[in-house]
Amino acid sequence: MSIVARLVLIVIAVVVALGGVVTWQALRFVRTPVSQDDTLVVFNVKAGQTLRDVASKLEEAKLITDARKFRAYVRIKSLGSKVRTGEYALKRNMPPEQILKILSSGRSIEYVVTVSEGLNRFEIASIVDRLGIGTRAEFLRLTQDREFIKNTLGDDLPTLEGYLFPETYYVTRASGVRGLVRQMVAKFKASFAQVPASVQTDIAVPLNKHQIVTLASIVEKETGSPEERPLISSVFHNRMRKGMKLQTDPTVIYGMWVRAGVWNRNISRQDLVTPSPYNTYVIPSLPPGPIANPGLAALQAAVRPAKSEFLFFVSRNDGTHVFSRDYSQHRAAVGDYQLNKKAREGKSWRDLSKKPGSASPGR
Repeated sequence: MSIVARLVLIVIAVVVALGGVVTWQALRFVRTPVSQDDTLVVFNVKAGQTLRDVASKLEEAKLITDARKFRAYVRIKSLGSKVRTGEYALKRNMPPEQILKILSSGRSIEYVVTVSEGLNRFEIASIVDRLGIGTRAEFLRLTQDREFIKNTLGDDLPTLEGYLFPETYYVTRASGVRGLVRQMVAKFKASFAQVPASVQTDIAVPLNKHQIVTLASIVEKETGSPEERPLISSVFHNRMRKGMKLQTDPTVIYGMWVRAGVWNRNISRQDLVTPSPYNTYVIPSLPPGPIANPGLAALQAAVRPAKSEFLFFVSRNDGTHVFSRDYSQHRAAVGDYQLNKKAREGKSWRDLSKKPGSASPGR
């Protein structure tokens, strides 16, 4: 064998050996975690970040040992364009190949947002802010963006109060406030489809969609007892049919929320005489819009009130109420359950006016 041939064989052997070393090192890199630390690391891939940016951030976070090798691996796998914007749950005991798989999956961290029946949009905004999905101001601004409301709900309304359906939602930080609100409105639409198109029974006052949601929100705020909702609804329908003011405290309180963005005190007698679009002690009928976000049962109760002659109700202090047909019965019930300190058990309440014409329906 000639010297040239021998040199060629040596070169080939060296190249193969070096290739083997490089391959071994590459395999070792992609399959070896930085450490055995299984602490959760929240890693953000922001919109507009390049592969170089992402790799550098991974190295800074001590999730990989070499940004350059990681970039090379991503290119070999042809996944550079599939690393998606999002917030990911990673650990330092994950090898680079697993980290890349997660980043290219789009499976961002999901936050659980639970909205109970009867919360208003100011209270929901605080939940969103606390979870870090978005700011309180952002949520409030979006839910009163008329163009967004029109595009999402399909109605031209000043706010989405009443249409943010109470439910448990799963949302990523990437989808944020806008994604959450869209889910809530979509759930409202699906739920409202189960509500009759118009009020039912001969005691019911005809209401349009917005009025149904408004009445449902009042019913939701007035009782914590599901079986009472149709009776509570009947009281308000009876009052509207007779031309009586609704005189319900939750509407007054909501007017205070609208004015100040917060409410953190007891309602006062002065509040009841202070003019407000939501003060049903002053305005003749329903307020201009919902005061909270009702669930399906309250929406159905608004169009299916129980058949009754009740015009008043008073709390038993346990979430249920005593219903009365006239003011004398109501006054007796107030004496039994509100003036009686033992029955009240220290619960907050407000003295009712002694004039039958201005007594509120419930307490």
